[in-house]
Amino acid sequence: MSGMRETNRQWRFAKRPQGTPTSDCFELGERDPPTPAAGELLVRVRYLSVDPYMRGRMRDRESYAAPWEVGDVLQGRVVGEVAESEDEAYAEGDLVAGMGTWADYSVVDADGVTRVTPGETALPAYLGVLGMPGRAAYFGLLEVADPRAGDTVVVSGAAGAVGSTVGQLAKLNGCRVVGFAGTDEKTSWLTDELGFDAAINYESTEDYRAALADRAPDGVDVYFDNVGGPISDAVFATLNVDARVAVCGQIAHYNDEGVPTGPRKLPAVLGTRATVRGFLVGDFEPRFDAATERLERWVDSGELRHRETVVEGLENAPDAFLGLFSGDNVGKQVVEVSA
Repeated sequence: MSGMRETNRQWRFAKRPQGTPTSDCFELGERDPPTPAAGELLVRVRYLSVDPYMRGRMRDRESYAAPWEVGDVLQGRVVGEVAESEDEAYAEGDLVAGMGTWADYSVVDADGVTRVTPGETALPAYLGVLGMPGRAAYFGLLEVADPRAGDTVVVSGAAGAVGSTVGQLAKLNGCRVVGFAGTDEKTSWLTDELGFDAAINYESTEDYRAALADRAPDGVDVYFDNVGGPISDAVFATLNVDARVAVCGQIAHYNDEGVPTGPRKLPAVLGTRATVRGFLVGDFEPRFDAATERLERWVDSGELRHRETVVEGLENAPDAFLGLFSGDNVGKQVVEVSA
């Protein structure tokens, strides 16, 4: 394909972190561009997704995603342009999204990608609201948490890619929505632009339970948990009878070397008869297309808003990833690899 780079920059996993990852856990190198085999595509990466779950892949033990080995090329979801095709379903120039690598060019299995046909929606959205985060919000809220009109829904990590979508979907289902986020800019975005009923800045709030009593005076019917930690401790103490808790992530603990011990939550579950369920978005893979089609309709109609924080340059991918743990992003964090 014309315009191809002569070399392929790629990030490798250099060492396992102790606690919070640092820049020396990543190593940038150059190789010849890879060659696709039968049934594969060579994709020129336009945008790369960095996600909190990747921290678990840096450990030397199994979690819900296989661990990376030191020396591996780092993996992540990408959206890009087909540079070479060895599958008759795709041609050079087609836009696709799927699992690739932190690189200029990535070889992907043609059976594992989805075709992208953007209209007014920019490509980064296919790594956010129209990608895995949007699907996690869709299934996690609508099926795991089962919101009902009039429910009070609390979302932690509410200004992230998943949480911001969850809150809006809850509003579309007639719920009152309260979100936790880490800056005044983010809380204002939630209430002023996304339609949340209230938001709590967890960095400037000392007493989360008191803040919840003020913003959710009738208690919590649904808790969508992306964070864990003290926020979850406070929310569990405010659950109503028959509350539902959907556990999507626990970013507050991803860098912990041991298992933290905090206030015990089971008495709250016992007294309220609450249902607590963890889930993985992959559980719903057979219905991904239907979810994405519905999300696209909401986005096109303006009922579902989204934002992406774009970090420019493949060379800055580690910084974009590390920024997830200090709350640098509003909405989905992505890396622009090529224009």
